[in-house]
Amino acid sequence: MKADQLLKNYAAGVRDFTGVNLSEANLREANLSGIILDRAILDGANLSHANLAQASLIEADLNGADLSNADLSGSNLSGAILDGAILDGAALDGANLSQADLTVAKLIETNLSEADLQEASLIAANLDGADLSGADLTVADLSQANLTQADLNQTNLSGANLDGANIEGTILDENV
Repeated sequence: MKADQLLKNYAAGVRDFTGVNLSEANLREANLSGIILDRAILDGANLSHANLAQASLIEADLNGADLSNADLSGSNLSGAILDGAILDGAALDGANLSQADLTVAKLIETNLSEADLQEASLIAANLDGADLSGADLTVADLSQANLTQADLNQTNLSGANLDGANIEGTILDENV
């Protein structure tokens, strides 16, 4: 499916695009709140500044996708593949990212407050200045991650792997 066809169908009220192939699609600034893109292929797609609030992206392939400044608040990205994705400035507050692969993802100054990141892979992810306050990082792999200036206030780090992580200037007060 092409991006323009998806936008046309979405405007007509269709919300379920499970399994769709939108590899390399340009959906910059698209309003797709509440869309269902479970198991969709969005590798290399441009979703920067898009509204994906309350979207379902369960097990979606977002390898190398540009989600910078996208609104993903309240979205379900459990099991999603976000390896190498760009999420700088994205809003992921309240999002479900459990078991997501965020290896080497760019999450600079991203809002991940209250996000569910249980068992997520954040190996070598760049979380410089990210807001992870109240997030659940139980058993998450943050090895080699850059957490410089990140807010981990009241974050659950039970069983998390922080081997080699840069925590310089990180707010770690009141962790649970």
